[in-house]
Amino acid sequence: MLKEWSYLPKYMQNQAVRPYYDRLKKKRLSLFLKRGFDFTVSVCMLYVLLPVFVGIAVLIAVDSRGGVFFRQERITRYGRRFKIIKFRTMVKDAQRLGSQVTVSDDMRVTRVGKVLRKYRLDELPQLINIILGDMSFCGTRPEVPRYVRAYTPEMMATLLLAAGVTSEASIRYKDESRLLQSADDADEVYVKQVLPEKMEYNLRDVKHFSFFRELGVMIKTIFAVCKR
Repeated sequence: MLKEWSYLPKYMQNQAVRPYYDRLKKKRLSLFLKRGFDFTVSVCMLYVLLPVFVGIAVLIAVDSRGGVFFRQERITRYGRRFKIIKFRTMVKDAQRLGSQVTVSDDMRVTRVGKVLRKYRLDELPQLINIILGDMSFCGTRPEVPRYVRAYTPEMMATLLLAAGVTSEASIRYKDESRLLQSADDADEVYVKQVLPEKMEYNLRDVKHFSFFRELGVMIKTIFAVCKR
C-alpha cells in the first residue's frame, strides 16, 4: 500500500508528483495483487531455477577472476537505498575502469557476460530482491543515486512504486548500450538525453498503472528477449 502523503520524503512532496499519487491511491487492489504476484512467482522461480543459478555461477567463476555476483547500491520506492543483485558480467573492479553505464562492445564485459546480458540472464538473482520487497517484476529500472539526483520533480513520481526488473522503457531501450557507444561522455548523454526519454514511458506507466497492464508488459518482455 501507499504511504500517506505526509510520510513521503520531502523531495517527493511536490505538485508534480501529487496527481500520480492521487491516481495510485485508487489502485489498492492492483497494488495488493502486484505484491502477491511478485512474492509468489519469484519464490517459485527461484526454486525451479536453482540448477540454472549453479550452472551460471560455475561458468562465471571459470571465465574470469572476481565474485559470482555483482552488488550495487540503487534507489527504489520512496527513495530507499538497497543493494541490487546480479550475476557479474564484467571484469573485477569494472566501475573503477569506466563509466557507470555500459556501452556496446564495452571491453569490461567478459565472454560469459556478453551471453548473460544478451538474454538478460544476469538479472535472474534479482528474484531475491523481489522476494525482499526491494523490487518488483515490473517497474522503473532502479538507478544509482547519482542519476536519481538528476531527476526532475515530476520524475520523482516513479519512486511511488518499487523499482522493476522490466518495463515498457526497458523494452524500447533494450539496445541502450549501442546508443551510448559513440558518445564522448556516456554519463552525460545518458542523464541529458536517454534518461528523460525513458522517463516519459515510466511516468506514463505510473499514471496508468494497473496489475493486468503490468502483466502485459511482462509478456512483451519475454517475446523481446526471445527475439534475440
